[in-house]
Amino acid sequence: MNVEDELPPADPAAALRLIREQQATATRRLEPDPRAYYWPWGLAWLIGFGLFFLRFSPNGRVLVDLPTWLPLTVLFVLLGAAGIVSGVASARAYGDVTGDSARRGTWYGWSWFLGFLTVFAVAGRVSDSLPPELTGLLWSALSVGLTGVLHMAGGAVWLDRRLFLLGVWITVLNVLGSIAGPGWHALVVAVAGGGGMILAGLLGWLRQRDRR
Repeated sequence: MNVEDELPPADPAAALRLIREQQATATRRLEPDPRAYYWPWGLAWLIGFGLFFLRFSPNGRVLVDLPTWLPLTVLFVLLGAAGIVSGVASARAYGDVTGDSARRGTWYGWSWFLGFLTVFAVAGRVSDSLPPELTGLLWSALSVGLTGVLHMAGGAVWLDRRLFLLGVWITVLNVLGSIAGPGWHALVVAVAGGGGMILAGLLGWLRQRDRR
């Protein structure tokens, strides 16, 4: 290797350009594909809550006569798969990160796990006392509400405006859907929530591609 290749640039402008290129390379390496994060969750919500709407439509109607247990089961299976996909993507992107950033990520991950463990414990304890349509609303509203809050918390921790605004959007949808009642909540979350995540992943990927 030529010794001159290892020397820093003599021109200040060239040195600054080299620093910016290295920073951009590091950012690209540490930034996961937004589609791997948003699309699995968006599809899980679109399909899972879509089944809720078909089975427990507004005013007690049944658009598709599915088993009452099927929508909730499909939703949680898809949510579990989404968690695995996004977790693997994050591990690949941030696996070499250490220090405070790694600690924040670990604690944030535990917040998701313990938060949903609490949802399962509370909703599971009272579900048997409610009719099926209200049971579905309870599970979905608690899960979506926790998701919105954790997105806002993540946006605050990492100063990520898009993540924080997505959490606000999810929270607003959850409140409006819960007020509207069973059926409407599922429709709103499926279309505006799941569709919003899919759109967020697409826009994030397009911005990432333009930067590269």
